[in-house]
Amino acid sequence: MAIVQCVPNFSEGIDLNKIEEIVNPLRGVSGVKLLNYEADKDYNRLVVTVIGEPEAVKNAIFKSIGVAASTIDMNYHKGQHSRFGACDVCPFIPIKDMTMDDAVNLSKELAQMVGESYKIPVFLYEASASRAERENLATVRKGEFEGLDEKLNDPQWKPDYGPAKKHPTAGAIAIGARKPLIAYNINLDTPNIEIASKIAKTIRFSNGGYRYIKAGPVSVPERNITQVTMNLTDYSKTAIYRAYEAVKMESKRYGVNVMGSEIVGLCPMEALIDTAIYYLGLENFSMDKVLESSLME
Repeated sequence: MAIVQCVPNFSEGIDLNKIEEIVNPLRGVSGVKLLNYEADKDYNRLVVTVIGEPEAVKNAIFKSIGVAASTIDMNYHKGQHSRFGACDVCPFIPIKDMTMDDAVNLSKELAQMVGESYKIPVFLYEASASRAERENLATVRKGEFEGLDEKLNDPQWKPDYGPAKKHPTAGAIAIGARKPLIAYNINLDTPNIEIASKIAKTIRFSNGGYRYIKAGPVSVPERNITQVTMNLTDYSKTAIYRAYEAVKMESKRYGVNVMGSEIVGLCPMEALIDTAIYYLGLENFSMDKVLESSLME
């Protein structure tokens, strides 16, 4: 049986009632399992992880996007995370008995449904992208919600599905297919966003850093800290520990310290084992030596 994972990100991390409304269509649905949902009030963002049968997941996510479109007004949204839509981004990840092409087809089916039914402009990204310049989410989302009118007036940015004008309250959405990634944030003991920005610029691939790191700076004023926020797009090539050590090394240049880190959403066990092997100096260690992996067989 084919299994797909979907990790939609919604632009609401504060209002608990709205968060529950958005998540409810994903509960108690045959063929769909809600694995996790995390809200961050500084980012003002909700990250949801579901897994299940492709058609069932697609239809459940479609309903959830509809709830978000009717409950979130992007004209009043403020947060530390880049965003251009109520449901900002929605990736499908093939897990079992699915190819990337299958996930791409699923993303296009959902994109057509969202564009036609909710009148939201949809951009395909990553493996689903219709053009090379649309593969990178940061490029697709550049200008954010506030810049959508200007962006959509450019013929080069005609949406792949839906109208060529922003939804008045829900903005736009990026839908695609990709490999598993790890959303990883590292905390710095400084409120100076310029330092976090310089560190992020040094380690991210687009500025000559690590091949599979996308990174940026985020301020967390409530804690009087900043974060280097990252997507590790291939943890088998650029490991968690490598990103962590790189930020620790760069932070010393500015007299600041790394005070911890966090993983947003779910993380593959292999990525954590790889990090444990590095820090503990384990020899000949593998997934076979993890008790839980034997229980799952």
